[in-house]
Amino acid sequence: MINYRESLKSDIPAGIVVFLVALPLCLGIALASGAPLLSGVIAGIIGGIVVGAFSGSQLSVSGPAAGLTVIVLTAIENLQTFEAFLLAVVIAGILQLIFGFLKAGIIGHFFPSSVIKGMLAAIGVILILKQIPHALGDDRDYEGDDAFFQPDGENTFTEIILAVQNIDAGALVISLICLVLLVAWDRPQIKKLSFTKVVPGPLIAVALGVIINEFFYGILNPEFQLKDVHLVALPVAKGLDELSGLLTFPDFSAITNPQVYVVAITIAIIASLETLLSLDAVDKLDPAKRIAPPNTELKAQGLGNLISGLIGGLPLTAVIIRSTANISSGAKTKVSAVLHGFLLLASVLAFPALMNKIPLSALAAVLLVVGFKLTRPSLYKEMLSKGMDQFAPFIITIVAILFTDLLRGIGIGIVSGVFFVIRANLHRAMTVSQEGNTYTIKMEKDVFFLNKAFLRKTLRTIPDGSHVIIDDHKTVFMDHDIRETIEDFRATAISNEITMEMKPPKLDQAEKVKAPEKEMEAVE
Repeated sequence: MINYRESLKSDIPAGIVVFLVALPLCLGIALASGAPLLSGVIAGIIGGIVVGAFSGSQLSVSGPAAGLTVIVLTAIENLQTFEAFLLAVVIAGILQLIFGFLKAGIIGHFFPSSVIKGMLAAIGVILILKQIPHALGDDRDYEGDDAFFQPDGENTFTEIILAVQNIDAGALVISLICLVLLVAWDRPQIKKLSFTKVVPGPLIAVALGVIINEFFYGILNPEFQLKDVHLVALPVAKGLDELSGLLTFPDFSAITNPQVYVVAITIAIIASLETLLSLDAVDKLDPAKRIAPPNTELKAQGLGNLISGLIGGLPLTAVIIRSTANISSGAKTKVSAVLHGFLLLASVLAFPALMNKIPLSALAAVLLVVGFKLTRPSLYKEMLSKGMDQFAPFIITIVAILFTDLLRGIGIGIVSGVFFVIRANLHRAMTVSQEGNTYTIKMEKDVFFLNKAFLRKTLRTIPDGSHVIIDDHKTVFMDHDIRETIEDFRATAISNEITMEMKPPKLDQAEKVKAPEKEMEAVE
């Protein structure tokens, strides 16, 4: 039984950190999607409060996802109005609810472990590369972009080159100071101090960034002070009346437009896949090794998208960046995710002006540390020690995600993972040994049709006058094609003066079942 009250001392600081990370991501993704800025924050609020409450995962955090920006941007253009797009989000939520009740979440169990770990490492690399420009004060690309090719015509690497050529001294100083503080905060000597267990390092780093920019730069060195695009840009609403005026609602008259359903199905499928991938990754990062029920998650996501669409929010998914920030900040339960949703709501209603003083360079320092924890060198050593069958798909996934985007990269990683699994099984399913003119072909537990080519090649190379032993005493499943290949060889072996035996002698299924019982009787 989870004790939420005892976990508050860990969950409250973690929720604050996730809120600080999520706020600029929500705004940036909305900007890149061609949607109102508030729609990104609404999705973050719903992702925290609604999905966080109903999710079966204790550590996953949901909100608008960068992987959907192109889909959202194209859909708004095709449907011509944001209101019609919101209707598609509502329908997508209903479809996800149906997926959950149909238990479609089972597909999440078929993602190879090496690919999921590769995805986490790739997210870490991307976070580091994408945050370098923000740390240097080049904020032309929006926060939350994880694709290689950017909307401004640059790519991940050319953006870094441009940032190095256009360093903003004020931003660089803030990011370096915050980075040093965050690294020191994780040192064993500092972690022993009681206040570090209550106050999260990222919160101190962000607060320090605001203080430096507002007071030190603002008073002592105004030319270094960061403004406009270098700061968080939250829409300011004075009171609930003005906020309600900023909300957008779905256009239900578009219910007969076939394009609405095409967009809804696309969002439902892509959002569900990204959620299941993130869920699996979070389970691997969870220190308590809890396994979240995927079908419950699909239902929670469906409810979240349904409500988000109804009040003007973007589609949402479980998001690995926010979830990782949550875990690395010490969260224990879903309270941190729900709290981050309430803090996003409060930031819109109560203190938007304060939020708009946060330098993006301070947040970049936080995400740089999160990225390093995801792609730590020890992970690469661990995967290499497991052999090429695990290491190769791991590296291929990282490279594919880095040079495309999350979903395409995962697809490439899964294909490579399947390839290496097949290759490994082809080599391990049967072995050949020779002693004089006797050849022993030893079959393992499962022998599939994919092993037929190797078996035929082996049998063709056996010289005349040899003795062949087919040892299948370990075999549980043997494909019909393998049996047929053996029988064909048996038919031609006599003419080539080759003798053949099966070891052990072939038993029918009933005898195989009775054999262990006889052994037990003999022991008794």
